[in-house]
Amino acid sequence: MTLHLNRRHILGTVKEKPGFNPSEDVAALRKAIEGLGTNEKSLIDILTQRSNAQRQLICKAYHQATGRTLADDLKGDTRGDFEDILLGLIMTPAQFDCREFMRAIKGAGTTDSTLIEIFSSRSNFQIKALSDAYLAETGRSLLHDLKSEVSGDYGKALLILAEGKRDESTTVDAAKAKADAKVLYEAGEKRWGTDESKFTDILCHRSVPQLRQTLVEYKNLTGKTLQQSIESEMSGNLENILVAIVKCVKSVPAYMAERLNQSMKGLGTTESILTRIMVSRSEIDLLDIRAEYKKLYGCSLYSAIAVSLN
Repeated sequence: MTLHLNRRHILGTVKEKPGFNPSEDVAALRKAIEGLGTNEKSLIDILTQRSNAQRQLICKAYHQATGRTLADDLKGDTRGDFEDILLGLIMTPAQFDCREFMRAIKGAGTTDSTLIEIFSSRSNFQIKALSDAYLAETGRSLLHDLKSEVSGDYGKALLILAEGKRDESTTVDAAKAKADAKVLYEAGEKRWGTDESKFTDILCHRSVPQLRQTLVEYKNLTGKTLQQSIESEMSGNLENILVAIVKCVKSVPAYMAERLNQSMKGLGTTESILTRIMVSRSEIDLLDIRAEYKKLYGCSLYSAIAVSLN
């Protein structure tokens, strides 16, 4: 377990600050917020160079010192995308995922791409924490509210993922992977019309290592990748969610790099995607995402963001 945590720690870009003193940080934040005009540089330096656990301690100390919440003071003093990212940084990871989920289901129309990104890439533990945060925030069950937002085979797949019950064992059963590959082939490529339920059942329940082996077996059996088959057999959000699962099975960092690239393509940048991925992955695998971005697009993530925001 320790090894796993260390690896996660190494692959994030945000680390714990040595010699951390929440009282000093609170004094500096107050000076930045309460003075004439906001000292943005000070806010950025403090909130991007402390781990999330340290930022939670800063929030607590800030409230004790001022009687106000840091979130309220930041809302009163900052605007737009800058406010958005600072508020994201001072939430716990579960609260942040909850905020993004609530935005995706709010108002007219659901932002399915956000729901797909979150539920395809999070572990059972992260999904449970998100569900708990949603219950605490709204008093309602996440699954109950999600049911009224989605429908059809896509809705079924998303709801299975949102239960957070994917098998998480690390052992791989090669015979089962072969059998699953055959089931997928017979449910799609081999027949007239597709049996979507078989794809949903296998891709939403099997463990990631097991699915990696299934992808290999599928290619051996059919000569095509499973992603190619899904893209030729399906359409709409069902295709989008199953392709996202396959991509995350292969590499979550590569999937996130692709999402970041999409957010910066075309006219204008989709800052909400940029903010969500940078904040949510900063202590998990942002170094890996950076490496994948360079590999896929031939330039650094840093320079791509700098260009897109200018």
